[in-house]
Amino acid sequence: MSRATVRRTGGAVSDTEADVIVVGAGPGGATTAYHLARHGLRVLLLEKTSFPREKVCGDGLTPRAVKQLIKLGVDTAPEAGWVRNRGLRVIGGGVRMELDWPDLASFPNYGLVRTRLDFDDLLAKRAVEAGAVLHTDTNVIAPVLDTSGRAIGVSAEVGPDKEPATFHAPLIVAADGVSGRFPLAMGLAKREDRPIGVAVRRYYRSPVRHQDEYLESWLELRSREGGDKLLPGYGWIFGMGDGRVNVGLGALNSSSGFGKTNYRRLLTDWLGSTPPDWGLADEANADGPILGAALPMGFNRVPHYTRGVLLVGDSGGMVNPFNGEGIAYAMESGELAAEIAVQALARAAGVDRERALAQYPAELKLRYGGYYRLGNIFVKLIGNPQIMRIATKHGMPHPTLMRFVLKLMANLTDPRGGDAMDRMINAMTKVAPAV
Repeated sequence: MSRATVRRTGGAVSDTEADVIVVGAGPGGATTAYHLARHGLRVLLLEKTSFPREKVCGDGLTPRAVKQLIKLGVDTAPEAGWVRNRGLRVIGGGVRMELDWPDLASFPNYGLVRTRLDFDDLLAKRAVEAGAVLHTDTNVIAPVLDTSGRAIGVSAEVGPDKEPATFHAPLIVAADGVSGRFPLAMGLAKREDRPIGVAVRRYYRSPVRHQDEYLESWLELRSREGGDKLLPGYGWIFGMGDGRVNVGLGALNSSSGFGKTNYRRLLTDWLGSTPPDWGLADEANADGPILGAALPMGFNRVPHYTRGVLLVGDSGGMVNPFNGEGIAYAMESGELAAEIAVQALARAAGVDRERALAQYPAELKLRYGGYYRLGNIFVKLIGNPQIMRIATKHGMPHPTLMRFVLKLMANLTDPRGGDAMDRMINAMTKVAPAV
């Protein structure tokens, strides 16, 4: 395996040839690069920014994401800077319920919290330690195509002076997030018939709430203005363990006000109704600006493989429609992309290699297609405030039902065996037509 080098500033470009180029060093890209390098391939990991760098959302990790971290050899102990959580606290319909993560053979029984400021940096370092070559401050602007239209490299602008550079590889992984600039350059537009969400979040100093054993989800948001008015969307509060909380809200395009709502104002309206001792209604406790991002859901960009390019994570619209979780699916798709790339590149270029690469979208569809179909239906249903109100009112008082809902929404079941809930959820996803 070649010696890993890290390039973090502008200057002369080296290491321009590889077996695989990964565009974007977020969780999906870093995971892909790690698994590729671990199998001995020469990997270039190209990131447009520098580390550490801030990203929106993602601080709260479910057991699905924890499993991927463990596969990367990441130490998830509290001593290593992680805050563990036992499950999800759900608030809605006048009910407050704490639901522990299920005990499963397939997933750990704890979640984690860590800021994206150093989370992505940590994963990128794992990829470098495995043998990947990381180029930061490298903004990929277009694919390099051969005469048949197949991607054989990328062109980029490097450093503050935007020095032009070209990198070559027989296979490209697009992990450039929700913007999907690289897939767009390949002619892959987003599908308008798939759900998309928007999320905004902000950090607040809150000595009362920063230590919490549960991720907290608010199914109903209310404003202190207008007589306890019900607001659109759902909210969350994640204790960061360092004196701060991550507070945010999300909304889906199935709601009538989507695209017409000031979500930053919506966040402060909601926080104004929280208890004063939490400190979330006081602007003086804010730690940084309100940031927002889109959540591309349910395979809203396909195909996931075409002409030498594999799509991973948000660039392929892999956010879970049920709960807005994206990191776990970015990392899972990255691992899968790496496994298939290793097998494909062991074959001669041409029909035989393409046959292997075609397994990537087929396997994604098999793993997530039925589940995302159910999620897309779920998004349409909860976009109706009346349905959401009825579901919250009649579902929240029943712990057994809510444990089922937690397993379904977090996609946490044992695929073989498991309890009756697991078998029911697994059966539902198998009979649902794949998206």
